[in-house]
Amino acid sequence: QVQLVESGGGLVQPGGSLRLSCAASGFTFSTSAMTWYRQAPGKGRELVAFIGGIARYADSVKGRFTISRDNVKNTVYLQMNDLRPEDSAVYFCYAVSSRYWGQGTQVTVSS
Repeated sequence: QVQLVESGGGLVQPGGSLRLSCAASGFTFSTSAMTWYRQAPGKGRELVAFIGGIARYADSVKGRFTISRDNVKNTVYLQMNDLRPEDSAVYFCYAVSSRYWGQGTQVTVSS
């Protein structure tokens, strides 16, 4: 059974940092590309970052966010620095090979 469990969200002030984690199980994690998406209220789901052989980022987060993975721990991370109010959203991880979503973790950037 595929499981993706996100954690690390919360409330942070503008300019702050958070690190999201997504722990995966039930599929061959090391060979699957992994992605982070986000969805703000009233908006569609937006691709934030992708990691396969290389990493790719949405223009809105380039230079601020870093995606990484640990194939021993079967976990993908999203380090988010210099957070802005417009980064507030529910963040989801998605396993490309299994086409499975996590349940999401809320990130709120506010003073």
